[in-house]
Amino acid sequence: MSTAPAARRVAVLGGGILGVSTAVHLLREGASVVLVTEADLASGASGRSLSWLNSAGERPTPYHRLRLAGIDRYRTLFAADPTRDWLRFDGGLHWAGTGSDEDTVARHEYETAHAYDSVLVAPATVGDHTPGISPEAVGAVAIFNPGEGWVSLPHLIEFLMGEFTARGGELVTNAGAARVLVEHGRAAGVATAAGAVAADAVVVACGPQTPAVVAELGVEIPDASPVSMLVTTAPVEHPVRAVLNTPRAAVRPNPGNTLALDHDWYEESITQDADGTYSIPEEVVDELAAEAAALLEGRPHLTAASWKIGRKPIPGDGEPVLGELDTVPGCFVAFTHSGATLGLIAGELLAGEIMTGRRHPMLETFRPGRFAVRASAEAGRWTSGS
Repeated sequence: MSTAPAARRVAVLGGGILGVSTAVHLLREGASVVLVTEADLASGASGRSLSWLNSAGERPTPYHRLRLAGIDRYRTLFAADPTRDWLRFDGGLHWAGTGSDEDTVARHEYETAHAYDSVLVAPATVGDHTPGISPEAVGAVAIFNPGEGWVSLPHLIEFLMGEFTARGGELVTNAGAARVLVEHGRAAGVATAAGAVAADAVVVACGPQTPAVVAELGVEIPDASPVSMLVTTAPVEHPVRAVLNTPRAAVRPNPGNTLALDHDWYEESITQDADGTYSIPEEVVDELAAEAAALLEGRPHLTAASWKIGRKPIPGDGEPVLGELDTVPGCFVAFTHSGATLGLIAGELLAGEIMTGRRHPMLETFRPGRFAVRASAEAGRWTSGS
């Protein structure tokens, strides 16, 4: 959409993977970048993400293709140093609840029809594909996706920030809430409690706070972000390597011989405290750890060393929101549930758009303006019907 000359200075709001990735890609393209974070780096959704790298299951083709491109960028990073303990490609294992075998088979058939590497496995054969899984825990039929992986986003952010610093990026942490400045109808920088930062373009990548930030600009992005939790266990010696997505627990390996645990059945147990933070009974955390232990061979005792609770960024229609605001040129948005899988590719494509003024075709489906178009169409139907 934009026909303006390439941005010389860009302000990026957000210290998660989308903000940091976009900032680094902008620096690679020759921009001057200031990265502004509300608190510390990786202190939001990126610090409590299961960060499973995948495009499993059924989703619209443009979204599937973008996710595959995202995985491709991680494979390039992995190939540069396969010894990193925070980025692995050891596959993913999924099975559904009791009585859902037909759904599992249908998912497998859909995946294979789209050339997504998918293998049906039975409890007795799961060990042929990935180690450390209890056959008794596996459903009657499961899917193993050999090409999937995982990343520890805090470690990735630390890695990218090394390049950010080396390329001369400016970092402002603990700036508190920020807003986008607009002059003459265009984004002109950001304002924080500490003062204003002038810029030729702004990227809003504030996780679940993104809709609220752009709402101040008169732009509505529907928000379906739930409150969720990520548990990190104490170190445990165990050979499990795949990411597990099962009816009662999601599990992935984590650096330091720890495991990361997630799911959604416990969300009703989370309460919000007076200061805006969230709490959950410790016995619920222990129950999730027990559910995860039941998936593993030998049923090791898993102890929750820490857990983080907060809102998980999910747009109202479930698909990513990526690109420039139609009504505020120079202001770009990155808001998605799949921040881990899309982290590198989204930063790359957004930086390219900012620096060239040319829209990338892979982002056309995901423009923030789609919501205004739908609202206008719905209003028109209402008027016609009345």
